[in-house]
Amino acid sequence: MKKVRKAIIPAAGLGTRFLPATKAMPKEMLPIVDKPTIQYIVEEAIASGIEDIIIVTGKGKRAIEDHFDFAHELEQNLLEKGKLDILEKVRYSTNLADIHYIRQKEPKGLGHAVWCARNFIGDEHLQCCLVMILFRVRLLVFAS
Repeated sequence: MKKVRKAIIPAAGLGTRFLPATKAMPKEMLPIVDKPTIQYIVEEAIASGIEDIIIVTGKGKRAIEDHFDFAHELEQNLLEKGKLDILEKVRYSTNLADIHYIRQKEPKGLGHAVWCARNFIGDEHLQCCLVMILFRVRLLVFAS
């Protein structure tokens, strides 16, 4: 069996199940503790051996691209203030994977989002990572 190297993350939906929280923020960027949901999904994909990721975005999803892009001013500010631990966290999300983006011009469902990425996928097998499904349940124990 061929190794699955590519993953698609459909992220073009309207996020209506999470309104009003998703009116101004993509559901993929809603935080779980200290990271956006989509970062957990990307980390899981990388841990499973994925090398290339394409995120299918739509209108109002620019924050996703910004999250995985360099933030030069922010990094410089953190460096100048000596906040190296925070700087490391900021750089971590930028260097996670080789991430590509394609825009789904209008939300037509999951199948159409996958179809939009057809040229990226080619004839290869793929992993489809859905933000609304957590692949591993993590138990967090908080000490009081």
